Amino acid sequence: MKIHTSILHVNGEERQVTIQSSDTLLYILRSQLGLTGAKPGCLNGDCGACSINIDGWPMKSCLMLAVEAEGTDITTVEGLNNAPIQQAFIENFAFQCGYCTPGFIMNCHALIKQHPDADDETIKKWLQSNICRCTGYAEIEKAIKTVLRNEQETSG
Repeated sequence: MKIHTSILHVNGEERQVTIQSSDTLLYILRSQLGLTGAKPGCLNGDCGACSINIDGWPMKSCLMLAVEAEGTDITTVEGLNNAPIQQAFIENFAFQCGYCTPGFIMNCHALIKQHPDADDETIKKWLQSNICRCTGYAEIEKAIKTVLRNEQETSG
């Protein structure tokens, strides 16, 4: 198996990692960089617990090889630095056990950035990519709408 040293741009920093050609980005984030917010869940792209943002778009890091992430801007939940969606999750009780929460937050953060005028249909469509078995999605939808409303009020 080929092993090489690479530089990944993670949470605004250049980070050196040693990558085997078969290493997933999830594995490298957790094992080499100590960024454990992205969680291993299903490991086949169904649950979304490992969601991060790549160049501002949500990505399931269990499906992406680390070598594919070279040259991209990777953001994990640790790199959000108190983004409005994080506070909205707290205020709207949009979590239960918390295992899936970082993945949901990353997906919701990208949704808000990519669709600042998201309607109910768009929100529901985006939330389909993540699974939570502890709670319904009403609180998560409310958290998204809170941030969207607040951002529209401050920009308008």
